Amino acid sequence: MRRRLTTMAVALALVAPMAQAACFVDYKAKRDDPLRLHYGVMRLAEAECDQPERAVAARIAVDGWQLLAIEGQFDRRGAETRKEDAGAFYLRY
Repeated sequence: MRRRLTTMAVALALVAPMAQAACFVDYKAKRDDPLRLHYGVMRLAEAECDQPERAVAARIAVDGWQLLAIEGQFDRRGAETRKEDAGAFYLRY
């Protein structure tokens, strides 16, 4: 019985992150004085996928960034293809 519960807990732990991430977006952001730009990729929860601008703007604003544009919306495979371009801003927020 204990082994069965452990197996179920491990399976749930592996599935839970997949259920949370309904989509990914790439975006462009800026900071002023001095002007700095960045390109990033962000994972969004299912509820955020309908209005990604709102979610992205709120998350990056914590560090003083301003959203310029949402470039696209895609799945995990699309996110992986953009990993190198996003660099330090790949799934940072």
